[in-house]
Amino acid sequence: MSDDKSISLVNLGKLAKPANTLIEKVSSAVGGIFKPWQIARVAKAEADAAVVHAETEIKITELHRRAMRRFVKEEAIRQRNMESITERALPLLEEQSDPNKMDDDWIGNFFDKARMFSDDDMQGLWAKILAGEANKSGSYSKRTVNFLSDLDKRDAEQFLALCRFGWHFGTFTPLIFDVQDDIYKKCGVNFGTLTHLDSIGLIQYNSLSGFVRIGLPDTSNFAVLYYGKPLELTIATKKEKQLDIGHVLLTSVGMELATVCIAQSVPEFYEYVKDKWKSYLPDMKNGDESEIPNVGPAA
Repeated sequence: MSDDKSISLVNLGKLAKPANTLIEKVSSAVGGIFKPWQIARVAKAEADAAVVHAETEIKITELHRRAMRRFVKEEAIRQRNMESITERALPLLEEQSDPNKMDDDWIGNFFDKARMFSDDDMQGLWAKILAGEANKSGSYSKRTVNFLSDLDKRDAEQFLALCRFGWHFGTFTPLIFDVQDDIYKKCGVNFGTLTHLDSIGLIQYNSLSGFVRIGLPDTSNFAVLYYGKPLELTIATKKEKQLDIGHVLLTSVGMELATVCIAQSVPEFYEYVKDKWKSYLPDMKNGDESEIPNVGPAA
């Protein structure tokens, strides 16, 4: 980040106050994140001290000098990453955000992991996590932060592809009924994708029996959502209120990461799921689908 800051607090309008609070909170927790010169100043002081000490003991070697140059270069890159992530988080803050509620240990752990990432897309994910935690403290666990530090870009892309099939009914749930179907394959979701996401801890994948959703509303009709589009279902006549939701469930880490994934819907998937759930559809004779009220959870 340049000294004049590419995102001005003045330009942020109503977000200027929470943005300034976040900057102060982060700077306090990790030590002057918006002072790039501090790294050079500290490094120079340490180098000077090392020279004084070494000259009294042994003559400093070229190896020492190379090590110091490497240290300064690596820390400069990490500092730039930290500042870039923080800067990108500022416009994502909410007006009512109170970053002062953020835990200092959480912030320290966050930047210890986030500073290693220079990739633009990955920095975008880290920025969303930081802003989300600032908007509501406790939204993202240290476990999720630590997991994200081990997530490479290909892992993130595979998870994003899976999220394209996510429906909202209480919780966000990707609906994978038959991974052999073309609708999944053409979006890059296949058996290998799912077993990999399962192995790294983002999902539970049961390729045999699958999962059902229980504890559904007591009302005769209720709506589920696919990217804001409601689908009305009814199960009041069934002895057991349960709904087939396919072969995938998100883990707790997967649920938290799904909140920062901006995925695009699959155009044909609404009708695909509607056909899968046709035994749960109410009688549509008295009105068409466009008249169904949005009574499901917010997407």
